[in-house]
Amino acid sequence: MRIPLTKYGWPQVVIFPVVALAVMAVFPLIGISLLPGWAVFSIELILIIVLIWILSFFRDPKRHCPSDKNLLLAPADGKVTDIETVKEDNFIGADVIRIGIFMSIFDAHINRAVCNVKVENITYKKGMYKNAKNPYSGRVNESNDLCLIRTESPEDKLIVRQISGAIARRIVCHAQEGQELSGGEKFGMIKFGSRTELYVPASQNAKCLVKIGDTVKAGLTPLVKYEISHKDKK
Repeated sequence: MRIPLTKYGWPQVVIFPVVALAVMAVFPLIGISLLPGWAVFSIELILIIVLIWILSFFRDPKRHCPSDKNLLLAPADGKVTDIETVKEDNFIGADVIRIGIFMSIFDAHINRAVCNVKVENITYKKGMYKNAKNPYSGRVNESNDLCLIRTESPEDKLIVRQISGAIARRIVCHAQEGQELSGGEKFGMIKFGSRTELYVPASQNAKCLVKIGDTVKAGLTPLVKYEISHKDKK
């Protein structure tokens, strides 16, 4: 059975498995003369588990994303660690709902667009590599901001922030300024444990649908819903 692997994982998705397989092939020939059989078997088993984990980490599951234009979908797999109302002055220029998602090393790490949007600009920032579970990491860690504008009503400004964690050292973003993305469309990933945040203008029409501790799936789980009345549509 073919394992769907993401193109964003290159070159690690090739190099790491090849190294693991090479060690698995060579180690028994050397180790059998130095270690008891049970030790050689145990190390080989560990290497097999590592190989499976590497392939699993770079998996790219096929998903059928909801088409409801009033929903903002999760930009990443993981667990919701914080939901706060904060001030965002750089792009949105208003109070926003910030939803933080921690992506463990066992989650799929593909990032997806939260709705139909146009990429207004992309801002990369060098930084530290603090534990991505901590909301503070979003302010001091290496990060990449996708400043977006909804192409559906309401045409809100949004931010999706990719954040490196204590293990992650590589943010991948294939989106380009001026590009339009469909809801659930893949645009990048963060390798080996990380954090993704969604910034949404705080308004009476934007209702947060998740709570801290919820597990979410990129392109599948609704995070926010716009409750648009008939009066607002006019």
